[in-house]
Amino acid sequence: MSSKDLIITLPHPYLREKSRKVSTITDEVRKIIADMKAATLDWEANRPHEVGVALAAIQINQPYKIIAIRNNFDNKKDKTFSVFINPQIIKADGDASEDFEGCLSVKDIYGKVPRFSKVRMKALNESGQSVRVRAEGFLARVIQHEVDHLNGRLFVDYIKGQPDAFYKLAEDGKLISMDYEAVKKADLFR
Repeated sequence: MSSKDLIITLPHPYLREKSRKVSTITDEVRKIIADMKAATLDWEANRPHEVGVALAAIQINQPYKIIAIRNNFDNKKDKTFSVFINPQIIKADGDASEDFEGCLSVKDIYGKVPRFSKVRMKALNESGQSVRVRAEGFLARVIQHEVDHLNGRLFVDYIKGQPDAFYKLAEDGKLISMDYEAVKKADLFR
């Protein structure tokens, strides 16, 4: 089984579960983190128009509060990640704006989702040290998306019932509107 096969997709029920706090950073936790990074990179390997931006541990069927976020979203050759253990958004503010989101666990469907433009997050890094992150723009969106995963929430939950909010990727890499009947058949919602 390749690393990308580790990624679970909707309607898998574990994606709707709340993740557990990591109490100690063990070899098992380090293995989960390595698997998360590998799965993200494998997922994007044959996708010329997409970048694996981030992943939550639950997306590889591991119910722990761990997220891995790509360090450079604009450079697919940069395969490094920052890891956040037990992340908590301690403040979200700024104007809420809509932008496109996709998810490695929501196969081939994208949506225009509202998110806060700024967040502050606290977490532990891979060494167990406390870190704080201030994020704006796309990084703030990514953090909100990944922390939602830890609470059993996915981006499609924000736009359920909004037929004009769903998109798919065309062969040329552009997003095009998706037929809402096809969205409903995809079994994305609780």
